[in-house]
Amino acid sequence: MTEGERVHLGMRNKLVFWTIVVLTAAFTLVCEQVAAREPAGWDLLRQGGLVVLIRHAAAPGFGDPPNFRIGDCTTQRNLSEEGRLQAQALGESFRRRKIPIEKVYSSQWCRCRDTAQLAFGAFQEHPALNSFFEQPQLKAPQTEALRAFLMQLRPQRGNLVLVTHQVNITALTGVVPQPGEMVVAALEDGGRPVVKSRITAPD
Repeated sequence: MTEGERVHLGMRNKLVFWTIVVLTAAFTLVCEQVAAREPAGWDLLRQGGLVVLIRHAAAPGFGDPPNFRIGDCTTQRNLSEEGRLQAQALGESFRRRKIPIEKVYSSQWCRCRDTAQLAFGAFQEHPALNSFFEQPQLKAPQTEALRAFLMQLRPQRGNLVLVTHQVNITALTGVVPQPGEMVVAALEDGGRPVVKSRITAPD
């Protein structure tokens, strides 16, 4: 190998080296920016022991028709196609981040049941999660019943997921969530939830 060839090879090796350094730095910066944008709630949920209150995914309108009946979805306000996709993306967000889940409970309303099923698969119903939008006089007793229910199911290693309605979440935490939004809370003695984070619905 001639002296000129050795110089050329050395320059090429340096170019390759510095290209790798620059690309590695750029990749690290992108990862840091993505991590900075991710809500702190996901890190909390990875640790377990929290309650996740989820407002059902997008369902056009407010309340329910006058002929509403539990168990008959044709009489109810239901998820739109956007809402169904939103619920699926919500579940994928949990799986992708390997968030531990102990149990999933849902309101008996179809839009909540469908959100829970599309996101998590298996779930159980509980009447304390049912909407009282049309019966505001039930706000206090039902919220107290929900607190008592939470105390019975205080999560340990995993997280407790509750799919419910805006009015229920607001009565319990003071937060007014958007469709598909998650309110992450820790339980104090007496079943009072303390809000630790909010996670918007996935796109």
